[in-house]
Amino acid sequence: MKIALVHDYLTQRGGAERVFELLCHAFPEADIFTSLYEPQETINLENRLVYTTALQNIPGASKNFRLLAPFYYRAFRSLDLEDYDLIISSSTSFAKAVRKRLGAKHICFCHNVTRFLWDTNTYLEKYQKYRAFYPFLEQVFRAMRKADHKYAQEPDVYIANSTEVGNRIRKIYNKNAIVVNYPIDTSKFLFSNSKEDYYLVASRFLGYKRIDITIKAFNQLGLPLKIIGSGPEEEYLRSLAKENIEFLGFVSDEQRQELMANARAVVVSALEDYGLVPIEANASGTPVISYGAGGVLDTQIPGYTGLFFQEQTPESLCETLREFQKIQWNYLAIRDHAVSKFSKPAFFSKLEPIFQQVCGRRIIIEMPQVKIA
Repeated sequence: MKIALVHDYLTQRGGAERVFELLCHAFPEADIFTSLYEPQETINLENRLVYTTALQNIPGASKNFRLLAPFYYRAFRSLDLEDYDLIISSSTSFAKAVRKRLGAKHICFCHNVTRFLWDTNTYLEKYQKYRAFYPFLEQVFRAMRKADHKYAQEPDVYIANSTEVGNRIRKIYNKNAIVVNYPIDTSKFLFSNSKEDYYLVASRFLGYKRIDITIKAFNQLGLPLKIIGSGPEEEYLRSLAKENIEFLGFVSDEQRQELMANARAVVVSALEDYGLVPIEANASGTPVISYGAGGVLDTQIPGYTGLFFQEQTPESLCETLREFQKIQWNYLAIRDHAVSKFSKPAFFSKLEPIFQQVCGRRIIIEMPQVKIA
């Protein structure tokens, strides 16, 4: 069986790219396709040949890949995948548009619906420099939404990383989705059965992450909080914080592992599509205090691996923090939950029957050695 692996663009290294890296190692004989490829800025594909589109020839395209949004559908439709029996796409936007020959199968790992088209206001909160162009962008996006919905009908099967994303696929694309939670490399996290006297946030400083809620809650309670990360909201967040809150900025992987393992809890105030940080915390034996919506509904068990607060307000978080302090947590059980549910072996054991059912035959998936987190 001839297999093609397709990703939107390989110009950065985010969660979607790390999952695609995992798929590339799982199918070492597959051919790789993408619109744009910048080897130094993205995942490690070693010596694999990567086929790109005509967009690759545009000067500066890789650095300004978002500006090319209206052209990606045509670029992916132009790819010649006629010889492939199975297409595996990894997409938050455009790769799902590729053509397949009659009789071939297309499985799409959909990390989200095309966010900038279907949730434009939230998306532009992350990229304020584009907000000034909103009136013009909205006209373009209106046409692109039609194309996006049309090409979303191409895949035979959607695999969503969370129930939240699966629901969006059904609502917006009118396609069913199988939910398979994406894995982390559980072996790279430290475990500690004793915790130090601080709570932890590990996040980019973006508005939708709602770190301001966490800071205001910890200001009220006076509890010690350490914050890892940086971003455009840093000055604002620092202006909110009292002396009990410490900003650590960038830390090494080793420091991050130690901080996560030794924290009383990791706090997540954002509504995440999926979210790897809560799973990473659990893999360290650390409970999670999170806003009770989105991806954490798939990954967290209230009272066992952490607690939810029900409103994105400092008051709701304060109430949950008080409740959290009354519970005697089983840190080893939290670690075991993460290892059993969100390891790479668990991930691929769920994929094998899906691939077999779609393709009508057993597909050999090699266990990758690449580490993702």
